[in-house]
Amino acid sequence: MRRIAAFLTAFAAVALVLAPFMAEARPGGSTSSGSRGSRTYSAPPPTQTAPGSAQTFGRTATTPSTPTRPGMTPGVASPQRGFLGSFGGALLAGGLIGGLLGFGLFGGGAGFGAMLGMLLQIALIGFAVMFVVRLIRGRRAATAGGPQPGYAFQPQPEAKQFGGLGGMKGAAPAAAPVNIGPGDFQAFERTLQAVNIAWSKRDLSALRAVSTPEMVSYFAQDLRDLEARNWRNETRDVKLEQGDLSEAWSEDGEDYATVAMRFSMLDATFDNATNKLVEGSTTVRTEATELWTFVRKGPGGNWMLSAIQQTQTA
Repeated sequence: MRRIAAFLTAFAAVALVLAPFMAEARPGGSTSSGSRGSRTYSAPPPTQTAPGSAQTFGRTATTPSTPTRPGMTPGVASPQRGFLGSFGGALLAGGLIGGLLGFGLFGGGAGFGAMLGMLLQIALIGFAVMFVVRLIRGRRAATAGGPQPGYAFQPQPEAKQFGGLGGMKGAAPAAAPVNIGPGDFQAFERTLQAVNIAWSKRDLSALRAVSTPEMVSYFAQDLRDLEARNWRNETRDVKLEQGDLSEAWSEDGEDYATVAMRFSMLDATFDNATNKLVEGSTTVRTEATELWTFVRKGPGGNWMLSAIQQTQTA
């Protein structure tokens, strides 16, 4: 009975950690990461490609009171997954709770009483995780604003080739407009493909060439998480199906552009030891719609990926 209870506790801890991670292992996955300068906590305006709202950032180096430029090394605002965001954190939480009850995570107790104690640990871990998640979401909701007023979507006929579909629309701050043209949209599409190619090869050097240091740190963490499970994720044949500009602005000598992109790909996760498919498919294409934010050092600079936000249904 003690072994069964220990197994159930360990399984619960692993499930709490892996459940959201296993769902989507591609770059960005199911988490919104990165920084949008002073607009990190402001929702980007909806677009034809992404008519719904954008998820708030789960990982960012920017705090509401201290905007951080995306080129800075993260660490100010706990950009990593946090105490309950790793396997060790979940196990430690279980061990601490068990220690308070006199059981420990894998030791002590016997018979039916030990079983009840272990089950109680599982319940307490679940409640603790739920409490923390709700607390974090509540704080983010309080600090994150809705779409900023004063924006008007303006047609950009010169950018209709972006994604090959539909008319292009964009929004730009009246106070500091940034002209986004066909060359910029082509750069965004190339970066989308470059990020996925580098991710599939687990090539951090290639990711550094197209992403800010903050985004590279998140990619590196996600790759380490996959490696810890002896997995690798590959996104092949990435094609941009549709895209449009949400907003573009300039601040502190840098230009920003947030772009909605719907793209298709072959997304597959493999076991490194057996090379067998863990999830996804190598033959059936999947689609994703995300908001990617790019930053450059003024006109003429190279656009660098500074954030990936997941979208929500309208």
